[in-house]
Amino acid sequence: MNTDLMFSSKSDEWETPQGFYDDLNIEFNFTLDPCANCDNHKTPYYFSKHTNGLSQDWSGNVCFVNPPYSQIKLWVKKCYEESIKPNTKVVLLIPARTDTRYFHEYIYKPENEIRFIKGRLKFGNSKNSAPFPSMVVIFNNKSRRIEEVKE
Repeated sequence: MNTDLMFSSKSDEWETPQGFYDDLNIEFNFTLDPCANCDNHKTPYYFSKHTNGLSQDWSGNVCFVNPPYSQIKLWVKKCYEESIKPNTKVVLLIPARTDTRYFHEYIYKPENEIRFIKGRLKFGNSKNSAPFPSMVVIFNNKSRRIEEVKE
C-alpha cells in the first residue's frame, strides 16, 4: 500500500467517500460542511480555508465534519463546543485514535455516540484505502445544554 501521500504534508483535504456520506446524510440531513473547499464540499452551505470554519458560528445547522487531519485537535474541540449550542447537531468523521487526549476530553462521553467503521475507507480519488481505521462521532450534548440552562 502506498501511504506516502496520506502521511505527507502535500494535502490533508481528503474527500469523504460519496456513498459513505450519502448513507449518513439520509440519517442526519446535513446543512453545513464547515471544513471543505469548492471541489469537495458535501453541502451547498460550507466553509473553506478562506472562510475558516474554526472561527465561524455553526448554530442551527446539522454539520458534517471531515476535518483536515493536521488540525484535528482544534476541529474536535470546535465540534464539541458547537454541539452544545441549541438546535445544532455535529457529526464528525476522523481516524479512530482512542489513545489521544482529545478523544478522552471531547469524544469519550456518555452522551456521545461513537461508531467504529468496519474496514478502511477510501478517501478522495485514492487507489488505496486509508492506512488507519475511522470512526464517526455523533455529539449529543443535550445533557450539558440542560445543565447550562439550569445554572
